[in-house]
Amino acid sequence: MSSELGFALLTTFTVLLSYLSFSNGLLQPRRISHGLSKSSKYLTRDELWFTQTLDHYSLSDHRKFRQRYYEYLDHLRVPDGPIFLMICGEGPCNGITNNYISVLAKKFDAGIVSLEHRYYGKSSPFKSLATKNLKYLSSKQALSDLATFRQYYQDSLNVKFNRSSNVENPWFFFGVSYSGALSAWFRLKFPHLTCGSLASSAVVRAVYEFPEFDQQIAESAGPECETALQETNKLLELGLKVNNRAVKALFNATELDVDADFLYLIADAGVMAIQYGNPDKLCVPLVEAQKNGGDLVEAYAKYVREFCMGVFGLSSKTYSRKHLLDTAVTLESADRLWWFQVCTEVAYFQVAPANDSIRSHQINTEYHLDLCKSLFGKGVYPEVDATNLYYGSDKIAATKIIFTNGSQDPWRHASKQTSSPELPSYIVTCHNCGHGSDLRGCPQSPMVIGGDSKNCSSPDAVNKVRQHIVDHMDLWLSECRGGIRSSM
Repeated sequence: MSSELGFALLTTFTVLLSYLSFSNGLLQPRRISHGLSKSSKYLTRDELWFTQTLDHYSLSDHRKFRQRYYEYLDHLRVPDGPIFLMICGEGPCNGITNNYISVLAKKFDAGIVSLEHRYYGKSSPFKSLATKNLKYLSSKQALSDLATFRQYYQDSLNVKFNRSSNVENPWFFFGVSYSGALSAWFRLKFPHLTCGSLASSAVVRAVYEFPEFDQQIAESAGPECETALQETNKLLELGLKVNNRAVKALFNATELDVDADFLYLIADAGVMAIQYGNPDKLCVPLVEAQKNGGDLVEAYAKYVREFCMGVFGLSSKTYSRKHLLDTAVTLESADRLWWFQVCTEVAYFQVAPANDSIRSHQINTEYHLDLCKSLFGKGVYPEVDATNLYYGSDKIAATKIIFTNGSQDPWRHASKQTSSPELPSYIVTCHNCGHGSDLRGCPQSPMVIGGDSKNCSSPDAVNKVRQHIVDHMDLWLSECRGGIRSSM
């Protein structure tokens, strides 16, 4: 052991015990689109319910389940204004968030509806999430849910406004991250049901091994912060060998028996700052500690406890296999559910890059496959090639989809970043432009009301992309209205 490593570990362990009673924060799943704190504001949280088909691909299975949705019609121009459908993704949908979509709704005189994804939140078809009951959890079924709901809601509007059944409002779909992919895929598979889609940070390319994820984190963090993260990771791996429980206690993670699960938590905590537009929260104290000979592990642990857990709601429970194996339906079931989608459809395995990694090399392909097998049994494997073949990956053959990505967002490498006339793609470039910055603003914890761009390091960069969004929407909605009028 080098003298530097030994001194750092000794210093760390002298302060460990004082943090043993530090309470865990609120749930922050190991998922890709969640980034809103409990201080989020909503346009509405009034729950509505819709009876949905369980299996859209069976002629003999007529089972149904209740699916939660929301509507906000304050800006709707009655009766013919547009309807914006904000797709909820891999987590509970607790309302319609007051981000930039509210600004767009006011501008276009639109109503907003939002449908909770099947299985998540309160929209579970089963009372048990055993593997055999998860067979209907897929992006294909979710897209058919959206199509069925869209028709149901359009019919309900026609009844409400006393119009004939063949009248259609113009629809436009929105989503961020996985739901951004759903937004793009919906336009691909159901082009007659939406005038266009906004696919923000849309992960349309399923990826088996995804080292580009951490490579982007390192690039966005900058060379000094990257070096500090690499050194911190080395110290933590060594510390686990010296005093395993004490190291985990420093991060309120003693429940994580598997060291690789703990190291996944450590990696995700670093990702959180970059992905959601808070790089300085991570890098400033870490670089300062390294320059001044301070304790890197303690500096990182303080960041995790105070920011990731205290503000953002990260919880070590999310990484606990006992928790992930729990088949009871609760508001915390999203962790198990998203892993099922990861392990069957999209993978996105965030493996450590071969060189200069800021993530432990214990987080490799075998780790992910073992976790999938442990949670869901033998025979569960991510069909990445089939997913990309079905949707087209980042070569999606569709029209009238706007792709947007933040320059610092690691997930942009699973999105479509090349532009074409029918599929415009824009990169929002600034120091803290992360996941979904075009809709959410910067930074994203706590959420910015109305998606205000003023706290982005370059508000002009965000506003420029937003103007492109407005221009495309204006054109496509006008074309859509013309088509609707001519068909009436």
